Amino acid sequence: METNHQIEALFPEKKLVRNPFVLIGALVTAGVLTAGLISFKRGNSELGQTLMRARVVTQGATVALMLGTAIYYGD
Repeated sequence: METNHQIEALFPEKKLVRNPFVLIGALVTAGVLTAGLISFKRGNSELGQTLMRARVVTQGATVALMLGTAIYYGD
């Protein structure tokens, strides 16, 4: 048990901050990715390419939200 207290002393508990838009962005990214893969499987490569480009945009926006949240609430 002493070791557990030593580890806890090294890593003080931090308040976890959650931005709900990050979760929404991740879900939208996953949805666009799924729709794009389905389009490719069905043979609609033009729509699939458009959806893959949209996935890159939504993924970038989600990462930007994560970074912005970390900077805003960071130490």
